[in-house]
Amino acid sequence: MVPWLASDDPFPPVERALGASSGAPGLLAASADLLPSRLVDAYGRGIFPWYSDGQPVLWWSPDPRMVLVPAEFKVSHSLKKTLKRVVREPAWEVRVDDDFPAVMRACAQTPREGQRGTWITADIVDAYTSLHRAGKAHSVETWRDGVRVGGLYGVSFGRMFFGESMFAHETDASKIALAALVAHLRRHEIEMIDCQQNTSHLASLGGREIPRRAFVAHLRRAVAEPPFPWRFDKSVLADLIGTSAR
Repeated sequence: MVPWLASDDPFPPVERALGASSGAPGLLAASADLLPSRLVDAYGRGIFPWYSDGQPVLWWSPDPRMVLVPAEFKVSHSLKKTLKRVVREPAWEVRVDDDFPAVMRACAQTPREGQRGTWITADIVDAYTSLHRAGKAHSVETWRDGVRVGGLYGVSFGRMFFGESMFAHETDASKIALAALVAHLRRHEIEMIDCQQNTSHLASLGGREIPRRAFVAHLRRAVAEPPFPWRFDKSVLADLIGTSAR
């Protein structure tokens, strides 16, 4: 039985999440509220919300956990060519936190193969925008000729980044944003990006699964450390492609 959380109830230990033999592996709890304070507490414990319109707020902590280690990020030959062009051509920009709610809405509205609807509801947008205003959520955006063509958003506490969603309106536009984020995290020696659940797309970029206990152990250390800065542009991509940003 998954516990129902009242507004002041604490989360149960993540070890109580449903196991692989259940119909919903990783499901930990349900609630009616999605307060920013609840979100902050959840991420610090290795828990995240994922649900659809018409459902209660469902809280998850899967085992194993999908992560991307910045040092293991895979840059394919074709992506490297794209990144070189982005660095070289003035039409391309990487912006940070230019319009966080717009990035969330774009992630919600962009069609995805094999997926009907979106889990990024209006309540989700409101809650994460509140985190953004508090400096705890960020967007990385790919722009070409003054138009936002891709991007991603996520949550960041201490020396940890929790990836949430990406979108692309042009080929590789979301990968450009992710590559810039990874390069920035490498510069600041951030060891791990939380990707939550396994997808073939993330695996192709170097993502891998680790035991939940290892993820939570790293998380406890990382969120207790001072935060890293959130100012960068496309020049960080030079670190990935081994060329000058000029």
